Amino acid sequence: MSTPSLKERLRYSFENTLSSGPIAIIGWLAVVSLFIVLIAGTVMYFTGAAYGDDKSWIEQAWNSLMRTFDAGNMADDGAPGEDTPADWLVRGVALTVTIGGIFIVSTLIGTITSGMEGAIEEMRKGRSKVLESNHTLILGWSPKIFTIISELLIANENKKKPRIVIMADRDKVEMEDEIRSKFPDTKNTKIICRTGSPLDLDDLKVVSPHDAKSIIIVSPEDADQPDVYVIKSVLAITNNPDRHKEPYHIVAELREEKNMEAAELVGNNEAALILSSDLIARVTAQTCRQSGLSVVYTELMDFDGAEIYFNTEPKLVGKTYREAISAYEDSAVMGLMRNDNTVMINPPMDTVIEKGDQIIAITEDDESLIIADKPAPAPDKSAVREGQRPAAGKERTLVLGWNEKGSMIVNELDNYVGAGSELLIVTEDESAVEETKEIASTLNKQKLIFKKAPITERAVLDEIKVTSFDHIIILCSNEKPVQEADAEVLITLLHLRNISEQEDANLSIVSEMRDVRNRALAEIAKADDFIVSDKLVSLLLSQISENKHLELVFKDLFRSEGSEIYIRDIKDYVELGKPVDFYTLLEAGAIRSETAIGYRIAAHAHDADKAYGVVCNPKKSTKVKFSEGDKIIVLAED
Repeated sequence: MSTPSLKERLRYSFENTLSSGPIAIIGWLAVVSLFIVLIAGTVMYFTGAAYGDDKSWIEQAWNSLMRTFDAGNMADDGAPGEDTPADWLVRGVALTVTIGGIFIVSTLIGTITSGMEGAIEEMRKGRSKVLESNHTLILGWSPKIFTIISELLIANENKKKPRIVIMADRDKVEMEDEIRSKFPDTKNTKIICRTGSPLDLDDLKVVSPHDAKSIIIVSPEDADQPDVYVIKSVLAITNNPDRHKEPYHIVAELREEKNMEAAELVGNNEAALILSSDLIARVTAQTCRQSGLSVVYTELMDFDGAEIYFNTEPKLVGKTYREAISAYEDSAVMGLMRNDNTVMINPPMDTVIEKGDQIIAITEDDESLIIADKPAPAPDKSAVREGQRPAAGKERTLVLGWNEKGSMIVNELDNYVGAGSELLIVTEDESAVEETKEIASTLNKQKLIFKKAPITERAVLDEIKVTSFDHIIILCSNEKPVQEADAEVLITLLHLRNISEQEDANLSIVSEMRDVRNRALAEIAKADDFIVSDKLVSLLLSQISENKHLELVFKDLFRSEGSEIYIRDIKDYVELGKPVDFYTLLEAGAIRSETAIGYRIAAHAHDADKAYGVVCNPKKSTKVKFSEGDKIIVLAED
């Protein structure tokens, strides 16, 4: 191996120093400037050809330095009108120094400019650490994030200096631009974006996860295995070397049930896991049998209007649950949470409230959850109707379209319908052929029939006689682009409504849509309910991020065991045409071991401005005269 020459060594050392960035370049320029100034000052001092009258070495070096910075300083060099060798020496040295100065200063300016551009570019990338605490941290990016932000902005209105921090593997400026276009005014909330991977421990440090009050992990839309991404993100927080001792408040979305066990292991009881497909399947199955139920769920899960709150009320200790539901004028009690965090939705009416128990209620905000000043007025028992609700009978359900939630919806329906019911599935989806064969063998109460056909063709809908079905569910394809899939649902809806009008039949239709913006278009078709998948999941993630105990409440509401929300004919509870207050509705529900939480006015069922007739948590003293078709909203066992 040959020995490198001195020139090669010097060049190698020089290149290594330049790799340090602009500071190294500025340092080299300073060395070159110093060398030029020292040489020029020395030449002027020893030759006697000086700038001005002061011929000291310090003065000559100083004047040389000034000429490196400003070329105009050499204009007066040399005595006016004289042409001696000394004058030409002064001019020559000054010219050399000035030319060197021009090179140095221009390089310095270029280096500083380049360095500043690099620093700005680095800041634009969003790599600086977030110096926040008690903030809401969102990891990942998907269309759901806009609904989550919208809900958090409302929840933060009464908080001091709230912050939302977002980290995703996307350009920081692009994220900020998208958020700004959706939310020109973020009110009192500041939104901070950072670029990075939630799976990288070094990137996570940037967003201060250990100082966050809650962490929301959204399932990415473009990932091949979104659940793996979510599980790794949870693991990066719970098993972080820098983690704090206190439990984290993590809310994460999963797509597939098979990944739930692994997620629970890494979550270590610190993560509330939302299985989005299961949530939508359960809501769809319940809603198809009860028009307006999705509106009720949306009302309970968004922050605009009444939400679910918890509060300890010492005045109710020793009293029964029946007494508690009438104790509030502006809040609708729906259950209790015991000292051990056990949630009881619609417990038996004689359940005694113990010290430390928390009241679970629907109310406008936590400040409105207060007991009324006066005792509750006596209900109008003369208007109350007693009677047993008839058992579920045979039902015919039609499912148009198919996606990965189809099998879960069918299985969930089997928990509610009566024995001998029938289910017809119509779709062109090839995957549904084998899936429906497997499902058919597991059903206890329904007979499953499959028909392969396009759901958007009028001839197909006429052939299967859609008016003969009790419930119709339209599922949105996940194999097609969002707008194309929603357009297919819209076309099918229009055909169904046309058939309904021609045959003067009332069809009970529930439609699933992927883009919330298409709901306004779908309203012209007057479907009874719309399930906007992404929106419901986003609302639930937002709610649980604000209160982790809500996970237990919604899990109880969505499963077929225990108490769920039912929308029933109000004529079975109170007399029609007679003004009654909500205390009377509470009594009508209580004698059936049910908790009334609202009602639905049939005349407003298609009026979006009036929440499609749904009124949750009405003022209890206000009297209402109910008509045929109006409904009562209750929590009940079946």
